Amino acid sequence: MPQFFRRAVLLAMMAAVATTFALAASASASPGHAAAKRKAKRKKPVAAERLVVATRRGQPNVQAQASLVIDENGTPVFAHNPDHERPIASISKLAAMLVVVEKGLELEGLSTISKIDCEVGKGGAKSRLLEGMTLSNRDLLHAALMGSDNRAIPALGRAVKLNPGQLVAAMNAKAKQLGLKNTRFMEPTGLSAGNVSTPREVIVMLKQVIANPVLGPITRRGEYDAHPVGKPPIRYNNTDGRAARTNVQLLGGKTGYNDFARYCLVVATKIDGHAYYMAFLGDEGKLTRFGDVARVADWIVSHKAKTMVATAGAQGPAAPAAAAPPAAPAPAAAPTAAAAPAFTTVPVSAPAPAAPAEAKPSQPPIPIGVAAGPTSAAPVPSATP
Repeated sequence: MPQFFRRAVLLAMMAAVATTFALAASASASPGHAAAKRKAKRKKPVAAERLVVATRRGQPNVQAQASLVIDENGTPVFAHNPDHERPIASISKLAAMLVVVEKGLELEGLSTISKIDCEVGKGGAKSRLLEGMTLSNRDLLHAALMGSDNRAIPALGRAVKLNPGQLVAAMNAKAKQLGLKNTRFMEPTGLSAGNVSTPREVIVMLKQVIANPVLGPITRRGEYDAHPVGKPPIRYNNTDGRAARTNVQLLGGKTGYNDFARYCLVVATKIDGHAYYMAFLGDEGKLTRFGDVARVADWIVSHKAKTMVATAGAQGPAAPAAAAPPAAPAPAAAPTAAAAPAFTTVPVSAPAPAAPAEAKPSQPPIPIGVAAGPTSAAPVPSATP
């Protein structure tokens, strides 16, 4: 009998110890689990964090540090620091692709991603072009312009017998040939802060790419499937696709991002039946550049009866155009930005009557990063750089 009680007491003690360990494990796990849930709840889209109004002082409320919008005739529609040099990140790829195509790139030729290609593209967005993968040069052009894949650039340079240093030299020679005095390249992909240009000059590069019979159709594509030899297809979606809206048709473009350049975009569009070229350099937030397109497009549509130039300059009333002969008005050049930016409207033709827009109720705010019109403020998922 005493032996029976000893066994019962031993079993009870073992059960108590097991229960204690189980409770301790549960207590230690629950704070971590709760913290993970709290962290997940705190994740919100960047676009939902700030709102900006669609217009400011009667002009599109563009957020980029340097920007330019011109129409199909080259007339400025909006300008803010249009000739200010800034890093342009992957917009550099426009010059690189012009060089390789003009060097006689064999589109159906095959190129294999090498270790050097991986090293040249190191530090940028994750690449889906793995070392040892073989693709056609046509596929690599799409990967470079649509997917902004850094490894495609040195591979294409090698296809026309240019190493990375020679490709950079050819890019600088191309910029000089195009008369781009403020455009310089230090490396071919856009990872360097030394790759600089201006809103005015990146528009010139984009026009050259769009006019090229090989590159133009690529920039207009929305998606493309590359076919590596012996591997599954790789789907590329054009990184500038978020600029398209109900009132904006895309004709071509290129995005860019690095820590120095911030978010950049140069794009050709058709709005209300007319072509417009837009460049936005130095935006904060992945979607802000597309929001800038939206704000400019809505402003153009709402002011289509007037021909005006919006510029960031000194405050004060616009100079009257009555001094010029009304039969032959002289186009007004976009002045450079002053120290304290304030938006001013400069009539190009006859002086317009007082703008009735100030008497209208203010438009609803657009999230900085949302490419939506004044009637929609829904956040848009992030775009790739």
